[in-house]
Amino acid sequence: MNKPILIASILAVYVLGYYGFSGLDLAYAQYMGNVGGGGETGVATLEETLELARRRIEATEANPSAGSGTPVLSADGVLGASAISAAVFGGVAGALFFKAKNGKYAAQGRG
Repeated sequence: MNKPILIASILAVYVLGYYGFSGLDLAYAQYMGNVGGGGETGVATLEETLELARRRIEATEANPSAGSGTPVLSADGVLGASAISAAVFGGVAGALFFKAKNGKYAAQGRG
């Protein structure tokens, strides 16, 4: 590839990545307040925020078996997804190893 074209392409990707999405607010932090339809953050009072925190604590105390809310062992959790991925990729790798062992190009008498 031509060196100036490569440098210009890399520069264009950098500029678009840096400036291209600056007008779009794609993520919002956890501010006190309600998020409107357009993503703008409203203003909540301290009393409203404390009331929400009190309700969260009461809900957690009422359901202690629910845990933190992070599904670690379920299929959509961390370990569940890891186990499913390991099974899928392990199965594919095992099939390829088995096929390579018995293929027509496998060296006879070795392994």
